[in-house]
Amino acid sequence: MSNQNISENFGDEHENESDFTWEVKANDRTYHRQFKTELFLCWKRNKYSDNAIKTAKYNILTFLPLNLYEQFHRTANLYFLFVILLQTIPEIATLPWFALLLPLGSLLIIRGARDLVDDIARHRSDWSINSRPCEILLEKSFYKKKWRDIQVGDVVCLHKDDFVPADLLLLTSSEPSSLCYVETADIDGETNLKFRQAPIITHDELVNVETMAAFNGVVVCEEPNSRMHTFVGTLEWKGQRHSLDSENILLRGCRIRNTDICYGLVIYAGFDSKIMKNCGKIKLKRTKLDRLMNNLVIIVFLMLVLVSFCLATAYGFNVVDFQTKHTYLSVFHSASSPASDAFLTFWGFMILLSIIVPMSLYITFEFIYLVNSCFINWDLEMYYEPKNMPAKARSTSLNDQLGQIEYIFSDKTGTLTQNIMTFKKCCINGLTYAPSSQRSTRPGRVSLSWNKYADGKLMFCDPTLVVAVQQDEDEVAREFWRLLALCHTVMVEEKEGQLIYQAASPDEEALVTAARNFGYVFLSRSQDTITTSELGVEKTYQVLAMMDFNSVRKRMSVLVRDPEGIIRLYTKGADTVIFERLRPGCPTENATMKALDTFAEETLRTLCLASKEVEEKDYQEWSERYHKATVLLQNRAQTLDEVYEEMEKDLRLLGATAIEDKLQDGVPDAIHLLKKGNIKVWVLTGDKQETAVNIGFACRLLTDDMEILEEKEIYEMLEAYWESNNNVSGGRGSGPRPLKPQSKMALVVTGDFLDKLLLRGEEEQTKVKKKLSSMARLAIRYGVRKSQEDSATRRERAFVDLASQCQAVICCRVTPKQKALIVQLVKKYQQVITLAIGDGANDVNMIKTADIGVGISGQEGMQAVQCSDYALAQFAYLQRLLLVHGRWSYLRISKFLRYFFYKTFASMMVQIWFAFYTGFTAQPLYEAWFLALYNIFYTAYPVLSMGLLEQDMSAQKCLEFPELYSVGQKDQLFNYWVFFVALVHGTAASLVNFYVAVWAFDDTAGPGGICDYQSFAITVATSALLSVIAEIIMDIKFWTILSILAVSSSVVLYSILSFFTQNLTAFRAAPTIFRFPYASQNALTEPYILLVVLLTVVINTMPSLAIRLLRHITAEPGPGKFPYRDTQVAVSTVELKAHFQRSSVRRRSSYAFSHKEGYADLITRGASIRKKTFRDAQAPGPNRDSQPDAEAPPHPTPEQV
Repeated sequence: MSNQNISENFGDEHENESDFTWEVKANDRTYHRQFKTELFLCWKRNKYSDNAIKTAKYNILTFLPLNLYEQFHRTANLYFLFVILLQTIPEIATLPWFALLLPLGSLLIIRGARDLVDDIARHRSDWSINSRPCEILLEKSFYKKKWRDIQVGDVVCLHKDDFVPADLLLLTSSEPSSLCYVETADIDGETNLKFRQAPIITHDELVNVETMAAFNGVVVCEEPNSRMHTFVGTLEWKGQRHSLDSENILLRGCRIRNTDICYGLVIYAGFDSKIMKNCGKIKLKRTKLDRLMNNLVIIVFLMLVLVSFCLATAYGFNVVDFQTKHTYLSVFHSASSPASDAFLTFWGFMILLSIIVPMSLYITFEFIYLVNSCFINWDLEMYYEPKNMPAKARSTSLNDQLGQIEYIFSDKTGTLTQNIMTFKKCCINGLTYAPSSQRSTRPGRVSLSWNKYADGKLMFCDPTLVVAVQQDEDEVAREFWRLLALCHTVMVEEKEGQLIYQAASPDEEALVTAARNFGYVFLSRSQDTITTSELGVEKTYQVLAMMDFNSVRKRMSVLVRDPEGIIRLYTKGADTVIFERLRPGCPTENATMKALDTFAEETLRTLCLASKEVEEKDYQEWSERYHKATVLLQNRAQTLDEVYEEMEKDLRLLGATAIEDKLQDGVPDAIHLLKKGNIKVWVLTGDKQETAVNIGFACRLLTDDMEILEEKEIYEMLEAYWESNNNVSGGRGSGPRPLKPQSKMALVVTGDFLDKLLLRGEEEQTKVKKKLSSMARLAIRYGVRKSQEDSATRRERAFVDLASQCQAVICCRVTPKQKALIVQLVKKYQQVITLAIGDGANDVNMIKTADIGVGISGQEGMQAVQCSDYALAQFAYLQRLLLVHGRWSYLRISKFLRYFFYKTFASMMVQIWFAFYTGFTAQPLYEAWFLALYNIFYTAYPVLSMGLLEQDMSAQKCLEFPELYSVGQKDQLFNYWVFFVALVHGTAASLVNFYVAVWAFDDTAGPGGICDYQSFAITVATSALLSVIAEIIMDIKFWTILSILAVSSSVVLYSILSFFTQNLTAFRAAPTIFRFPYASQNALTEPYILLVVLLTVVINTMPSLAIRLLRHITAEPGPGKFPYRDTQVAVSTVELKAHFQRSSVRRRSSYAFSHKEGYADLITRGASIRKKTFRDAQAPGPNRDSQPDAEAPPHPTPEQV
């Protein structure tokens, strides 16, 4: 099967999939209100959404029912509610009904208040966004309104630096040719400017407010979808149809830049806009331990039902035997039967044994989560002083899951990088210039006072180079800097005497700014000239041709005539394409290649620069061919590339530049450490592939010994998987056998590839379902189209299995929805805990989908932080969040749960053994106050100290040995087996507690003997309490003063509270509540009982002590002696080295040129050049009372242009 056929199988083209049924009529709100769409059964809603958004989960009416519905999804809450309902029945109640109702009510109120606070914050955010001001054209005038007032079909006016409120068709602007420059940082993470252009028809016709008010064109386009980079539609107006594409659309969330005023027609509003289609819903996140606890509660409940049934059955037989032997008491049993008595006893045992899963477990659970979240907030190691931003745990119920992460999905721009390009080094005429490690890199050490245009921000300051530039003796150096000042598409404007550069990519801006600081200043440009200042001398060059960049050419050239009349060609591009076009025998080629190797080892982004002089005759001949190619109607781009190729040869090498796409501090070390902890890091970015791969090498995600799989190879591997799957009958296995990389591999794919592979099937099913009735949808859901769903499942599983076997995965040019889809697929097929980290609105959906969402406070706003579970200032802090706080939280919660179950079983299971001596009557053994206070005061503080303070190693050791993080990934510290061991251990301890006391109290009747029920209960209770305290003393590994106080307080509180609940005064005041007067004082002052208690504690402790000793003897060496010292990652104090050879087979070009094609064409056409005679258009003032001047044009008239 060919790759083309595979691609066709993946999905059809966009146009074939989309239904072009979305009709938007300008300035006609009534037209859109007539369209309805099915909501549910007979209910319908407006097809066209308004522009108000709502991300909050609750409102005033739905908060209570929805929140209670979510809380009672927890099995434990349902269990406790069931027990409370049982306690309201007097015949079976063994405890007061409020004894469990108050704790459950407190738990529900605490959790509900926390959810309410979070939702109020979302409401405030929604209100803030919906209340942003805008100007809407209503009845021939623009009025100030709010975003929420915008509707589909409205014409809105936007000014410079405004955010775009909805998806708009650009109608016209104040810029030449109705261009509009936008920044899309919140959508794709890129801060470089992009241009959009209005259709020619609207640019020519809509010249004032009156014509815009009379505009009644109809846009027919695809239904709202999540594809951020595509749009297909037509504009029907005045009997003509005009094609529309994504270059005409301003997306919601973009920001208007360098454009004074523009006007747009609302196409998609509110939740129909593309950015909102990519934002997932708020999901209730629950940890793996939380889900495990739900299952354990079900197991314990079933176990209690079985035990209660057996005990109740035994009671029934006991009643029959008793009535048979004591017939003279039959009058007392005439109103009941053994079966009814057994039934009531069954429910009595259910209530009595319900304390085996106490409510205090969940209250303590919440408190431990809260305090551990505070520890994260208080960690000074994660405090970022430049922004005064500490780490913030926005969710308090996910801390333990931080210790179980297996996959990290990271954004690139603003998350791994600072989104700052810095001119770092250069090679000119074979000589390398770089800041010396012995010299300060501060610009103040090298004076640039001779250059009045220097911006004072130069981080590159080799004094040798500065002197060489000032002397102006090297022709190659002169041409090097001249090329940087001429060969680009940067636009310039002057503000307050300062030159402001606006570039299509941050790479270009860094290069032009470097030339500016070294005296070669780009001053201005027109359609066919560029003006520069070269060491203080102003020169104007005539632009003869601009040969634009594209991803195939990987270079850009400009052909100019200098003031002396000499024609020169300046070319910059990737080394792989420049070296192929050099004239033979270039003397500096080897030296430049060595410099490139050095730059690449430091993971810098490189460009090669070359030039040549062109004879007048050669230019004239080439110009004719160039002109013919520009007017072709077919194969124009291909022909132009061939013409460019003729000119771009026999070049003279000038040198190379090295730009640092500055990573955030500590990113390479952090990723290396996380990978050592068996955590896979995937980069999901909206940036271009070349840029993303380069950053992958810079941050040590990619290494030289990795083989990078490209899409063609991925197609072949997936094709082999599908063929093998089709040949296997029965389909027993789930893992793809052919997808087993034999070497270290990395996967690099694009959004288009993922779109064809994964997203098309999902959208096709959604589109078909929209056309079907409710019954048909149910049929699809329950298997009518099972074969197609199985095919989609196999396709998804194959991709995930292949990607999971690679050491690194980079997904480029992906939309926010694709980011979330990748996270969702990994969760689905790998069954792992995932973490997503990002800093922009384009990362919100991914953050919501992952098990843990982390927001970075970056340059792209706070949208990601507002939707995240944890907020950090730097990516590097993630290593401490996971390897330290995550590991500690998982350790603490796991040990807390294991010990809590143990202590509960050890003390409460004696109720079962006691039933054998009370005729199975469900009589409590313990004093009621002991049952009430046991989990609240007597044993709460030791287990609480374990849940808050326990550590098995210091933070430094956690970072030094990241491999130990795997205990959480493998669920080693708490699972079904650990629970079963705790159950057996606790049961054994309860047997010892009870039967040692039974043995000790046998035959002790008589004067001075102790054989009463109360003394027996006190003996068993004291033995159980001291046994569990001795167990936790052995279990705690990290002792502090607080731990010692917590353990000591248990014994102290037991003594004090027993005195208050068992004194004679309390008994006289409420004999039915305080039933054990002086019981502890009488029992625990007897040496015999004290020896019994001591014996019980020793018997319970010795096996645990022996097992711990045996484990210590047979265990492997601890972290301090463990032989993997090479895993330690020292803090990097030198520049990062990647150590790959340029001469290797897998030669990598770290090409620094990421802007899109098309800017050179705009410049040569003059479409983006302001004329000096241009008079900026006046925006129609929003005025409710007066009409604006109809003659004020919103952009230059055609005559002016």
